[in-house]
Amino acid sequence: MSEAARHHHLERVGDIHCTVGESPAWNAEQNAWYWVDIAARRIWRRDSDGALRHWSTAEMVACIAFTDSGGLIAGMESGIFSLALGENQQAAATLLAAPAQLADGMRFNDGRCDRQGRFWSGTMFMDMAAARALGCLYRYDARDGLSAPIVTDLITQNGLAWSPDGRTMYLSDSHPARRLVWAFDYDTDDGVPHNRRVFADLTAQRGRPDGAAIDSEGCYWVCGNDGACLLRYTPAGALDRAIALPMAKPAMCSFGGAALDTLMVTSIGAGAAPGDDWAGATVLLRPGACGVAETPFRG
Repeated sequence: MSEAARHHHLERVGDIHCTVGESPAWNAEQNAWYWVDIAARRIWRRDSDGALRHWSTAEMVACIAFTDSGGLIAGMESGIFSLALGENQQAAATLLAAPAQLADGMRFNDGRCDRQGRFWSGTMFMDMAAARALGCLYRYDARDGLSAPIVTDLITQNGLAWSPDGRTMYLSDSHPARRLVWAFDYDTDDGVPHNRRVFADLTAQRGRPDGAAIDSEGCYWVCGNDGACLLRYTPAGALDRAIALPMAKPAMCSFGGAALDTLMVTSIGAGAAPGDDWAGATVLLRPGACGVAETPFRG
């Protein structure tokens, strides 16, 4: 473990090695963390006492968010689903919507709710080596269903987040050929982003911009995939902090805990070097900042 990680009170969650660990989410009512392992088709939960549970899904589940009715909404292989976690370690999935543009070899990837409780997620072509810019970003809400593609020409959609006031939306493309984070002005009434501009270009930084989270000061925390680090950008797009991690491929981070002062960081174990015990690990750390509570999906 790095000295930087020790300084930030890093704690490993069990001895889990996720193939593709993603989408950590804090449930304050349950005092529990949830996250997914995409390739394993599994949803994990960690309770406050450290106890671990998991549920299997019929399709790969890429991202999850809580709903105001106590369930989960998820972006999966074939569409947007509601999920019910059963006592038999199985998650029952009900299809809510599916895009017509979801070709063979594609799935949903990163996703979360905006501050108004609309669910957003994007698609990607799973063979990253092909570098096919087929990905699109979608909005789903209970009244209007699934939107038409709102952002197109994405290779590996990632990094969705909203400023504390909800008026700025962030989106990244983590493919090695892109490595960009964009910011948009966001219409909170209609859920429409506009005025797209480059927020951060990571081509000269460590890692690729994967999953992200926003702190209470409006700063954007992004996982440096392949760079073993977390990077914090100010609202003006200036890099002001970097935290070294023991995992080479951190994938997504999210604030939680009673004071929202803890980050859960998931990682990717696929393709790791032999003997890399941290590949695919999930960790908790105190970064010296507090987050903003996520809005549940309003169904």
